Formats: sequence, structure tokens, C-alpha cells
Amino acid sequence: MELKWTSKGLSDLIRLYDFLAPVNPTAAARVVQSLTAAPSGLRTNPRIGERLEEFDLREVSRILVGNYEMRYAIQGDNIYILCIWHTREYR
Repeated sequence: MELKWTSKGLSDLIRLYDFLAPVNPTAAARVVQSLTAAPSGLRTNPRIGERLEEFDLREVSRILVGNYEMRYAIQGDNIYILCIWHTREYR
């Protein structure tokens, strides 16, 4: 399976980095690095995440990466990273 990032997923990475970097740039880089590495395991086991039933028309799941929630969709042979946020954020 091929892993693809949506523009929203990429903008979330930038937003999280921009939030953390003024306080601790090293920690911000570490968080972004772990968030970009985490979905690589989905290539071999794409259905490991928790399926979100509220999305009837497509297969959307989530995984937790530390304190961050990452949502992704499976369509054919592609995995799309949809969005990422800290679990303490109000969503």
C-alpha cells in the first residue's frame, strides 16, 4: 500500500511544529519526526487502527502516536493521512 499525506495532514504537522518550536525547537522536531514515521507501519497492517463508524462512505480509522491522534482513510491501495491533533486540543 502507498502512503499519501493530504494537504490538511501536512498543514497539521506544520501547525503543531509552529506551536511547539518557540518553546522547545528540539522537542518540536522530535514530535514531527515521530508523527511522520508512525504511519509507515500502516503499509503492512493498514487496519490496525480503530475504525471510526461515523464515516459511513469511506473507511476512516485512527491511531494514537503518543499524545497525538492521527486519522487516516484507506481507499484501494492507498492510505491517506487526513489530520493530526494533540489529544488535549478541543475538537
